[in-house]
Amino acid sequence: MSQKSKDMPTKGEITRLAIEDAAIELFLKQGYHATSMRQIAEQAGLALGGIYNHFASKEEIFEAIVLDKHPYKKILPLVLEAEGETMEDFLQNAVKITLKEIGSEPIYMKLMFIEFVEFNGKHGALMLSEIAPKVLPVFERIIKGRKDLRVTNPALLMRSFFGMIISYFITDMLVSKSVIGKLMPKDAATAYTDIYLHGVLKESV
Repeated sequence: MSQKSKDMPTKGEITRLAIEDAAIELFLKQGYHATSMRQIAEQAGLALGGIYNHFASKEEIFEAIVLDKHPYKKILPLVLEAEGETMEDFLQNAVKITLKEIGSEPIYMKLMFIEFVEFNGKHGALMLSEIAPKVLPVFERIIKGRKDLRVTNPALLMRSFFGMIISYFITDMLVSKSVIGKLMPKDAATAYTDIYLHGVLKESV
């Protein structure tokens, strides 16, 4: 079998992805609880029985969406290649890459809110167990490369980085179309990252 044939998705994989896409559209349009398996099947062009050949429940579909559609699969290789002569430069570039890619897929942030409200983040924990082995080494290198960091735990640094990204998007959703948004600097993301890196207080002389 050729490499091209190996890389081509099977009929079952294509159907699973079609089910996930149909579910995403319905979840965003009418909410998770208001969406039924029958509606997802109809949206995907399947008989109700056909959907159960791939997913046992609606929650299983949502879990697959979290794992399959997460933008980290696209972002991680880009972040690993982020350039910068200093760690500040590297983190600034990593943030810009992450914000740009997540911003190009706004549906994920909306799905994340469903995950928080409906499931208390339990599927996010599954996702982190998958990506942590790939992401933690990045933060380990950051800590080893800098002796003046206040944070020496790679997992804590990773958590704070993700927290900063999420908080930026949440607050941006709140202020972007308000009078506060008009008061933001032109490159708010860079300023936001600088606060994350250095805090809000000036260095004492």
